[in-house]
Amino acid sequence: MHSALEASPAAGDRGDPHFDLIELFFFAYRDFVGGADQLLERYRFGRAHHRVLHFVTRRPGMTIAELLDILKITKQSLARVLRELVDEGFVEARPGVVDRRQRLLFPSEKGRALALDLAQLQSARFERALAEVGGEAHRRAADFLMAMIEPDERERVAHIVRPAASPRWREAS
Repeated sequence: MHSALEASPAAGDRGDPHFDLIELFFFAYRDFVGGADQLLERYRFGRAHHRVLHFVTRRPGMTIAELLDILKITKQSLARVLRELVDEGFVEARPGVVDRRQRLLFPSEKGRALALDLAQLQSARFERALAEVGGEAHRRAADFLMAMIEPDERERVAHIVRPAASPRWREAS
């Protein structure tokens, strides 16, 4: 396995920016979303559609307000993407049981199938990378990603991610 970091001095030791990690993060993200972007393009969807479809599928029955809170986007941004997903039959917006004005979001069968295809595509990349790194790579990667999240958001994110989130970050907070 090649380690780009071995040849790079520890930037933080000198107070310099971590250009190596910043760039590796950019490239990793580019490749992580690349296959999903190609699949989404077939439907004329983008990354915002992917995020909405992912969380609606993972949490059927969530409200629009809950989705806005997770995604941290404006109502206007969500409205356009959600309208397209509903119009194309990937997401259903149903009235709330208690408050009929409330809209509860559910994936359709078609939406669930696309979300699963996207998740399997990205999971294959994770599996390959974790196998290359070996050992406790999954736990360590989850710990690192959780540490990248603002400390006051970690508990909330852990509840969203559920069992997939490593509990080790709690020990340090």
